[in-house]
Amino acid sequence: MYVKSTFNSTHVTFTNLNGDVVCWSTAGICGFRGARRSTPFAATTIVEDGLRKAKEAGLTTLEVYLRGPGTGKDAALRVLKTNGLEINLLADITPVPHNGCRPKKPRRV
Repeated sequence: MYVKSTFNSTHVTFTNLNGDVVCWSTAGICGFRGARRSTPFAATTIVEDGLRKAKEAGLTTLEVYLRGPGTGKDAALRVLKTNGLEINLLADITPVPHNGCRPKKPRRV
């Protein structure tokens, strides 16, 4: 299970061990529009919808990868704890810049 949580939305993708996508869910699929897409409530609804689809596909255990700075990561974890599936791995794979971008050169007047 991959959770991509941005400042504007949350995406949940379920894959098998080969990396093939089994099912997914996003804020737009769950009926959220505009500013409501980035709320923690939207994230819980998205994860619940994705877990329902994944259980129908025969999911029993999870490896969870969280990515991004948004509020959806915390909400996704709360839903996973209450759902009762076995979680084998929980990892945060948010990319972190090592040195950042090169600064702009000073302005000459």
